Amino acid sequence: MATTERTTAIFVASISFAILTMGSLALLMLASVLGNVEMTAVTDPARWLEQMQPEEAFEILSNAAELLAGVLAIAITVVAIVVELAATRYSHRITKLFISEPINIIVMSFFLLTTVQCVWLSATLSQPGSDALLPNAGFAIAMTMVTLSLLLLLPYFYFVFSFISPLSIVQKLRTAAHRIYRRAGTASAARVHAQTLEAIDEIQDIARSAAEQADTRIAMSAIDALADLLLNYVDDKSTLPDRWFEMDEVILHDPDFVSLGVSAKEEVRETRLWFEVKIMRQYLALMSQTVPESRDVANMIAINTQRLGIATAERDPALLELIIRCFNSYMRATIRAGDPRTAYYVMNEYRFLAEALLRMNSFDAVTQIVEYFRYYATFSHNLGESFLLEVAAHDIVRLIEEAVKLDAPIVDDLLGRLLELDQEIRSECSEASLLSVRRAQLQLATVFLEKGDEARARRIVDDMRNEDHERLQRVKAMLMSEQRPQYWEFTDRGVNFSYLKPARRPYLDTLFEWLRKQNP
Repeated sequence: MATTERTTAIFVASISFAILTMGSLALLMLASVLGNVEMTAVTDPARWLEQMQPEEAFEILSNAAELLAGVLAIAITVVAIVVELAATRYSHRITKLFISEPINIIVMSFFLLTTVQCVWLSATLSQPGSDALLPNAGFAIAMTMVTLSLLLLLPYFYFVFSFISPLSIVQKLRTAAHRIYRRAGTASAARVHAQTLEAIDEIQDIARSAAEQADTRIAMSAIDALADLLLNYVDDKSTLPDRWFEMDEVILHDPDFVSLGVSAKEEVRETRLWFEVKIMRQYLALMSQTVPESRDVANMIAINTQRLGIATAERDPALLELIIRCFNSYMRATIRAGDPRTAYYVMNEYRFLAEALLRMNSFDAVTQIVEYFRYYATFSHNLGESFLLEVAAHDIVRLIEEAVKLDAPIVDDLLGRLLELDQEIRSECSEASLLSVRRAQLQLATVFLEKGDEARARRIVDDMRNEDHERLQRVKAMLMSEQRPQYWEFTDRGVNFSYLKPARRPYLDTLFEWLRKQNP
């Protein structure tokens, strides 16, 4: 488990142990008071030990050894069952992590030593010597160990159940992978590569298994862990030796690389991105698996991909290019799966990335992303699903608004791509799709007029000069009448595409007056 969670589990177990210890002492004192019995073992343990006869000590130790052996058998059985169940359901590595955890080794060893101590003392107990520093000291040590073992049992179970929590295992695997690749400078490159690939695969296995069983929280945790691991790696990348970046036989025979073509492998080798490619391919596999059944998981993949892109864009352009390609693959996967709703969410995160790139002055990347918006919206429309045309139009308008605010030099380029968005449907009878695109274009025209940019507003109007007047009037009526900025159903975006700010609505009259003059 992660360091914080492990510390918390140890702390809670320690508190439980302290409470149980105090509770046991309190019960002993209560029994002493109610029964009017002197508790010499507590008040004067030295005298109690001195007065104890070997036969009495032998009987107590024999019973204690028998009791402890039974309890230990139950404890080992319970622990073995729950660990194996967790390993079967999520990852076989849970067993390896469990047996390598120091707390488990210490507690189990203590249980065994206590049992052995009781057995051998029972066999060798004799009359204490007259010059003994503490008569029956072995008996006292054994009874103390038995008491501690019994009191430790419940806190230890808490620790075990916390340890095998899938959320803890995910963080443990991420931490292990982080430690593994940081040993690249001192250990064998092949061995480090193999262990790193294995750790990444195991995190992906947990995400896949959790998604199949509808354990959304666990799947999301694994997806977060992959992103966190990659962000840590980007921070550490400059400290790693050159041999770490070489694609040896271990990497080339990994399932995520073995099917790559020669040119693709060469590209990965030249960009030194095999680690990043490995993680992003886990995301691609999970995206293909989760659409359309697990939209929350698919959305989390898009969120983390966007987070990775924003965090690394300025430091690693090659990684940004990889992330953009992954977003494109997400779009194709969701469209091919017939899941426009997930594509709608993915495009939202894609737009967030583009907005961040705008603020970083990465204008070429933004222009590229807008072109991809247009491509995948058209691709979806050609497959019979036109909803993404409306989404793409809205998102491109949002990007142009942001570019106008930043006075970016790509406003005209982006505007041209927006005006091309309806090219594929102008010759068709796809009324709703065309209305949605025209609506977004008119919304943008009001933005330009609000900014005093009449030239760009007229460019939009000129593009509509051959449009059916009645159709445009329906768009105007829709924009003038919609009063709800939020969509009337609960969605992740929550945006109502038909809403136009009241301050911009008067500009519609100006736009339509221009249209009337052009097309009387």
